[in-house]
Amino acid sequence: MRRTIPLLASLAALAAVAVSAQAQAQTGANDRYCLQGRQWGYPGNCLFTTYQQCQATASGTDAYCGLNPRYAFMQPRRYY
Repeated sequence: MRRTIPLLASLAALAAVAVSAQAQAQTGANDRYCLQGRQWGYPGNCLFTTYQQCQATASGTDAYCGLNPRYAFMQPRRYY
């Protein structure tokens, strides 16, 4: 019984991490454009698929839009 509770707690923690990572991938947390600025830091809020979406959100604030570094420095896939 003493080993069962820590084992179940560990399994629950692993499941929570897996679900969180999958939810982040589905929400597009790494889309092409990032809202950047003093408030957002670097790389910023990378939830924007189009540059126009990012610009609309940045409008009237002290933020700007930039290319997500994950896309900018992504290595091309090689097909053999």
